[in-house]
Amino acid sequence: MSIDEKLHLITRNTAEIITVDELKKKIENNNKLKGYIGFEPSGLFHIGWLIWTQKVKDLIDAGVNMTILRATWHAWINDKLGGDMNLIKMAADYTIEVIRNYGVDVSKLNIVDADDMVKDKDYWALVIKVAKNASLARIKRALTIMGRKAEEAEIDASKLIYPAMQVSDIFYLDLDIALGGTDQRKAHMLARDVAEKMGKKKVISIHTPLLVGLQGGQRMSIVEGMDEDDIQAEIKMSKSKPESAIFVNDSKEDVERKIMGAYCPKGVAENNPVLQILKYIIFPRYNNIKIERDIKYGGDVEFRSYEDLEKAYIEGKIHPMDLKRATARKLNEVLEPIRKSLEKKVEFEEMIQKISKNVTR
Repeated sequence: MSIDEKLHLITRNTAEIITVDELKKKIENNNKLKGYIGFEPSGLFHIGWLIWTQKVKDLIDAGVNMTILRATWHAWINDKLGGDMNLIKMAADYTIEVIRNYGVDVSKLNIVDADDMVKDKDYWALVIKVAKNASLARIKRALTIMGRKAEEAEIDASKLIYPAMQVSDIFYLDLDIALGGTDQRKAHMLARDVAEKMGKKKVISIHTPLLVGLQGGQRMSIVEGMDEDDIQAEIKMSKSKPESAIFVNDSKEDVERKIMGAYCPKGVAENNPVLQILKYIIFPRYNNIKIERDIKYGGDVEFRSYEDLEKAYIEGKIHPMDLKRATARKLNEVLEPIRKSLEKKVEFEEMIQKISKNVTR
């Protein structure tokens, strides 16, 4: 694979890379790159997570040695799943099962559990050193990586440990690349700043976009005047807003129902969840989609690039209902092997039912 091909694979469908020049230099020097993503086992896996799952696959295909961190202790600190560590660990197993059945070759992954890291005194020494090199104000500003506000640390001081732990994860694993959604930017910037003070390697940050919830742009009137972090938190697809999300264990009928009811105004691309599903989930996997239309509207049409599809939609050449039907059909193709695998696992079925009854932020 050429340098340009590797760079394209790593950078496609990303929101931001800090910095592309650093990444390109390491690829040109033929460095064996080490990357990671950490995930909080915090509930059911919604399709927004498939964006970073696809990027993990891209990075593996580009020759990056990828680690996935099961951030169990992080989830516990963040009060996920009621602080039930057994349930948190089961949710971690479930997430790895989803990733496997999406098509990621987990045999090529280094899967690390936070349980193992916290047993090492050197890890906690790193946490203390990171904290020594970051101000309290800076740590509080980084709490948005947890989906928390700074004032929440006044109630539970353990929240202040979280950003230092996330930075320490990066140093402990000796990484070149840190992968995460745009909501993880503040942690990655903290890691880059602290690295200079501690003489550590500056991590390259790859940020994937956050999939907007099914209500999409309808929520924008609610968030006028908010800063960008608050806006994204308000409109993104989230397991804490089940009415706005599609989960990988949703039935075929539920997926169709949710897509058909999604925000998708005619000719509008901005904050359109249906178009985002096509851009970030369908096209990276299939590279094409057929839109079935009545013959009086021109008949079926096939698109081989997302850009052509979006252009046609903005120009009013595709009706929202036709777009939704095609998206639901293709998304169900992506989810079917995942659903079948989860249905065979009794322990996951019990966990899914338990979480579904008590959705935890």
